[in-house]
Amino acid sequence: MAVELDHSFTTSKPDDESFAAITDLERVVPAVQGGSVLETTGPDSVKAEILVKMGAMSMKFTGTVEVTEKDEAGHRAVLTVKSREAGGQGHANATVTFTLNDGGGAIHTNAQITGKAASMGEGVVAGVLDALIADFTTRIGQI
Repeated sequence: MAVELDHSFTTSKPDDESFAAITDLERVVPAVQGGSVLETTGPDSVKAEILVKMGAMSMKFTGTVEVTEKDEAGHRAVLTVKSREAGGQGHANATVTFTLNDGGGAIHTNAQITGKAASMGEGVVAGVLDALIADFTTRIGQI
């Protein structure tokens, strides 16, 4: 199942400072509710996990988060997430594009979900992802 979402956010930080924060995976991954960095695997990549509650189920996904595009001058970054469901056959992969402008920016998420999470239905999956990203947008100014 594919899900695409768009969110905007505001911040009082300068664009350069916000860009540094969103491309610092040690800072940005824990800003996602349930997210944590397990280890740094490269200058722009980490092994991470996230615990997600979907309806009555809680699922843990473990995988990699990597900054795959970084345009400092244009204040645009693309993060690629590749994860597998712990103990299951499913995966949650995503491409997350950040575009910054004065006082905030936009986040475009393109996610592909399979397994138990996908069996919950597109409405549930989109709702959970939307809530996670909306919560994240409130935390961006604090990272």
